[in-house]
Amino acid sequence: MNLHEYQAKQILREHGLNTPRGVVVEAAMHAELAATGYLGGDTWVVKAQVHAGGRGKAGGVKRVASLEALRETAQALLGNRLVTYQNAPDGQMVERLLVEEALPIAEEFYVSFLLDRAIGRVVLVASKAGGMDIESVGHEHPDSILREVCDPVLGLQAFQCRAMAFDLGLPLALHADFGRMLLELYKIYITSDLGLLEINPLIRTEDNRLVVLDCKMVLDDNALARQAHLADLRDDSQIDAKEVQAQAAGLNYIALDGEIGCMVNGAGLAMATMDLIRLHGGAPANFLDVGGGATAATVAKAFAIILADERVKAVLVNIFGGIMRCDIIAEGIIAAVRESGIQVPVVVRLEGTNVDAGKALLSASGLSIMTADDLTDAARKAVQAARGETA
Repeated sequence: MNLHEYQAKQILREHGLNTPRGVVVEAAMHAELAATGYLGGDTWVVKAQVHAGGRGKAGGVKRVASLEALRETAQALLGNRLVTYQNAPDGQMVERLLVEEALPIAEEFYVSFLLDRAIGRVVLVASKAGGMDIESVGHEHPDSILREVCDPVLGLQAFQCRAMAFDLGLPLALHADFGRMLLELYKIYITSDLGLLEINPLIRTEDNRLVVLDCKMVLDDNALARQAHLADLRDDSQIDAKEVQAQAAGLNYIALDGEIGCMVNGAGLAMATMDLIRLHGGAPANFLDVGGGATAATVAKAFAIILADERVKAVLVNIFGGIMRCDIIAEGIIAAVRESGIQVPVVVRLEGTNVDAGKALLSASGLSIMTADDLTDAARKAVQAARGETA
């Protein structure tokens, strides 16, 4: 689960960390009022609040030096979709703006805490090259990326903070403040069950202060039950509507941009299914794991979610009947196809307990359901069906 920038900064402020003064607005006139009535000054930064990186390059972050420019920028962003390299091609709706004071920047840095799954440890990552091009810096100049591995018992240590401050070239006068900030960020990361805490950039102002200019927080969905105060910050308007429905139904669904809807039980099998669709020249419209205990009701809900995507031209159902028998799954598929009045081809590959009984039910249903002998056969038939070709 992602937090908006303004939500993440509120958490930072509650922990005593410096952020620019700012106001969240939902109308252009409120942006002007915020600038003149609270922030003051004559230069401000307007930031679109969407759950995607690359806002700056996409025009979602702008520095304005007049009320007229502020009003025009707010009007251009609010109520429109912002398309970045992370949310293309459809983008996300901008419903809120964060209007902040513009600060004099002397230096920019990158700082983040994340889980390195290769070593099973939380890692502090930092770089002197903060800002919009941090991704390219990591690829082109990997030696400029600094790392400190946090001990799972002792956590981040003060000596690691000092080493990072020296490596970043911070003035000695800021080493203590930097160390306190890192220790507080680590505390937030652990206690909030975050998967990512990213500050880009952390700036040193011309008057020698460390200020968090932008912050991204991503919560581990598996921990939301014990982070109720953070779960309440979820903004479903930033999530694909089908993903919201799937979450409510207890399904693991991720919307993609292809034309073949996928319904699979098991994450590994789902990824293998998508790979084979690609191998045969198609593109998956979604990742959908109905789980190992899929029932007829679960299958019906999954069909409804898949068919809500207008781009879907064929549906591939790939079920291994281990916990649930294939004949029960077949009954669910038949009921779902009948109830939904599906108009696109459906390819079903069943394997496991009572597979012959399941296939017999599908054949006797009288519905236009194609069966497949194996996964390769299923992927090939689904791609051909999506193209309007005969298998």
